[in-house]
Amino acid sequence: MKIAPFLYVTLATLFELGLAAAEPVRLQTDHLALSVDDRGWLIALADRASGTNYLAAGQPAPLLQVRVAGVFAMPDAMTWDASSGRMKLRFRGAGMTATLQTRSRPTHVAFELVAIEPGDRAELVLWGPYPTTIGAVVGETVGVVRNPVYALGIQALNIKTLGGYPNSEDDVMPMYNLFAGADFSDIATEHRDKDLFRGDTAKPTEFGSVLQAFCRDRRIERVIENWGHSRYVAPAYDDGGVMGSRIALFGCPTADALATLERIELDEGLPHPVIDGVWGKRSPTATASYLIVDFGEETVDQALELTRKSGLRYLYHGGPFRTWGHFELHTNQFPDGWQSMKRCVDRARQQGVSLGVHTLSNFITPNDHYVTPVPDERLARVGTSVLTDAIGAEDKEMGVEDAGWFNQMGNNTLKTVMIGQELIRYGGVSTNAPWRLLDCQRGAWGTKASAHAAGSRIGKLMDHGYRVFLTDAALSKEVAERLADLFNETGLLQISFDGLEGNWSTGMGQYGRTLFTKAWYDRLSPELQGRVINDASNPGHFNWHIYTRMNWGEPWYAGFRESQTQYRLKNQRYYARNLMPRMLGWFQMGAETSLEDAEWLLARAAGFDAGFCLVTSPGTVRQNGLGERILEAIKQWETARLAGAFPEELKPALQDIAREFELEARGAKAWQLTPVHSMKLAHTRREQPGQPTSLTSTFDNPHAGQTLQFIVQASGKTEAAGLTIEIEGTEALVLSDPIQAGQILEYTGGDAAVLYDRHWKRLGAVSVAADRLRVGPGKSAIRIECRFGAGEEPALKCEWRTRGAPAWQFSCEI
Repeated sequence: MKIAPFLYVTLATLFELGLAAAEPVRLQTDHLALSVDDRGWLIALADRASGTNYLAAGQPAPLLQVRVAGVFAMPDAMTWDASSGRMKLRFRGAGMTATLQTRSRPTHVAFELVAIEPGDRAELVLWGPYPTTIGAVVGETVGVVRNPVYALGIQALNIKTLGGYPNSEDDVMPMYNLFAGADFSDIATEHRDKDLFRGDTAKPTEFGSVLQAFCRDRRIERVIENWGHSRYVAPAYDDGGVMGSRIALFGCPTADALATLERIELDEGLPHPVIDGVWGKRSPTATASYLIVDFGEETVDQALELTRKSGLRYLYHGGPFRTWGHFELHTNQFPDGWQSMKRCVDRARQQGVSLGVHTLSNFITPNDHYVTPVPDERLARVGTSVLTDAIGAEDKEMGVEDAGWFNQMGNNTLKTVMIGQELIRYGGVSTNAPWRLLDCQRGAWGTKASAHAAGSRIGKLMDHGYRVFLTDAALSKEVAERLADLFNETGLLQISFDGLEGNWSTGMGQYGRTLFTKAWYDRLSPELQGRVINDASNPGHFNWHIYTRMNWGEPWYAGFRESQTQYRLKNQRYYARNLMPRMLGWFQMGAETSLEDAEWLLARAAGFDAGFCLVTSPGTVRQNGLGERILEAIKQWETARLAGAFPEELKPALQDIAREFELEARGAKAWQLTPVHSMKLAHTRREQPGQPTSLTSTFDNPHAGQTLQFIVQASGKTEAAGLTIEIEGTEALVLSDPIQAGQILEYTGGDAAVLYDRHWKRLGAVSVAADRLRVGPGKSAIRIECRFGAGEEPALKCEWRTRGAPAWQFSCEI
């Protein structure tokens, strides 16, 4: 009669000591069998269909780690309560325990930290790292690894749980090999892609990969290194600390990885934006190309006309805001502010076009009401000290107790401090104690100069090289919500969160970024959540669920073919392994842009199924003599791409930047694609007397014999006279009149070549004997000769071209 209570107490004690879970705990989904041993370590991540265990052998695999006083501790005992689905992990070395709530779903197993004791000792908790043998495709941002058969993944289930490893105290997402050289010959061969680019939620290793996430206790103010400052205050932020951190682990057939992520979003209540009723990660509209054209209420119709001619559905304003923060619009373009923008949106909608705007997230311009005439207390501070002496409204120097916040000049463009309601700019800091701010400009940025007592708090404002201020976490949320209000009131349907890294000013790294985007998304009306396209210049693990796409590549450095080309290609690999819609970035259409360059871009877009953005203006299109033809080419290529007309077997060729194509409409729903072989070279003046004034090249024609096409431009600052072209030693063309600097001579067949100015405006024609310009299949020697006039940088840009037989014809339902 007395034995049973004794046994009950003994078994309970053993359970508390972690000795009652000798058998591994097995948690299952439809495709994954996950096992945890009595230490609290994973021992299996197995494919239920094949039985293959993808957990890397011989590697530590703790389910959870805790960090106490800078040292990580792994669990050494685990107890399991099957009735509640709770695990208790004991960390004897750290003197702590952690309780996890588990939940098995068809697609994933969820883990939540529901108790930790003692509750104030854990600086952070680390989920994993979980070692896997899968390393063929490592999605570093999304947190999914794949081989040809099976995929494993980790997902943070709330915004305070950050994807990756706590590599530094600022929690800025690591960026790896961003511009590193790479062999792009296998650009479409995803199963060999192990580059690490942006983040480490999944990270390649010698044995395969690891999956990892963490959560930090932010309830106590910390001083960290952050964004160029060796000392930066990360303010206390009470989100419950590590309690409530949640993750999901999943495994599935590789082909089901994206669908599994969608089901996890829906099951766990994560952001799930759709576009026209289709999940954004799957919607064809997610890769919709768009025009960037500045417009106002009086000029929007011109911009809409360009958009319609190009066959695109999105028109984007690159800089509509007079201020960032409150997002006041330029009054010369939008005289009634947001109402003017709404009228533009309504007008565009009637024509089947959606409008968007560009901003820099939490950047605050000095002319915004968050700065002037009364600065907001929530502007981000590097740190705060106190005045050692009272100062009057006219004083140009002031004593500070701690100079360390003010003499960090690496990222200190505006050199601005706040005392009460006054902003003050300073020129420098004394080199020795007693510390003083020197050459002060009182009442800066339209604030009022005032007297301040000794002991007054003086905060060094965080700024950015764009000459803007930044926000703390509370102000970031307010700015994001105000931006959402703009969308709700006007009906705007596209935005790019450029400068999202500005939210590092919160001292919370990637968490700060996500707080901003999540606040914006949550504030949108339900209707707009299902229609707005958003992208960003700075990705993140949780933000993967919010943004439609990423879109990198700047157009300012060179033409279509040269500006960040390898970077754009590397991005395509990044998008593919992170299960994102693809984009090629921004390109600038100038007055000198050629149709050939436009089709080069359009072929890449078709090959990668990637959208792009074209920066231009109505005036530029008018100035370019081929402007209308370029817009028509965009219309045909993009209509075919978004309709899914390009066969999959064609796409590797279309991805090859060395290959060129021409697309011709063969009806409302049909197209013909023709391959073009092109060779480019430059002929420059030879400075040494006696050197030949000609250039001979070998042109290898892969197509049937035909008349050679060419484009020749005097690209320097002087004319090219006596132009002569010989093919296989036979004179093919002699030009009597010189080609003036900037002029272009193009021949595409027939009995005449066309002479253009540098903007492709037709100047005249030159007779051509087509039969003398024939090249056979295979190699031909082509010699070009000219005399350069006196002047700087003499050069002749030459391009030889042949066309293949129309190789592909395809059609589709639009």
